[in-house]
Amino acid sequence: MARITVGKNSSKKEMILRQAVILFKTRGFSKASMRHLAEAMGVEAPSLYNHIGSKDELLQDICFKIAAEYTGQLNEVEALDETVSYKVEQVIRFHIRKMLHSYDEVFVANHEWRHLPEPYHTDFLQQRRCYEQRLVALIELGIAAQQFKPINPYVAVLTLLSAVRGLEFWNRHKKNITAAEIEAGMVQQLLNGLIQ
Repeated sequence: MARITVGKNSSKKEMILRQAVILFKTRGFSKASMRHLAEAMGVEAPSLYNHIGSKDELLQDICFKIAAEYTGQLNEVEALDETVSYKVEQVIRFHIRKMLHSYDEVFVANHEWRHLPEPYHTDFLQQRRCYEQRLVALIELGIAAQQFKPINPYVAVLTLLSAVRGLEFWNRHKKNITAAEIEAGMVQQLLNGLIQ
């Protein structure tokens, strides 16, 4: 079997991670094995262990990378000297763009995180809850500033997150609508449900 080949700007671990994302998305984490991953990469399974510790490590890397990207973007948005409605719009746009441009990684993080071993499972779940709480607080600020309708902030966050996750359907079927049209339409629809 061959060796792991890398591109100009990639490490061997990054190449393994990319292939693991595809494998976990198509087979599911529990049905994917290191042997499957090695076969997909055209290498022997033992050679993978020179670059990674385990299949669990790969899932951890994928899930926590996505979590860090969402949290980092929210940190930036919260620090903006802008209206709350503008900040929420930026959050919505970021979620949409992640679903459109990093779909496989987001899909794995959204669906396969349940297989994370402890203490990573609890840590990841806590990060998700904290993220949702921060979004709820942002909506509450918008309501207090009378930029948003007096709605239940938690329901608003659930609606926003669920709507964006609905892009999984578009990604599977690739309807005749561009990513830019989806983003513009979803932002308009979701913000119209909030703004007074």
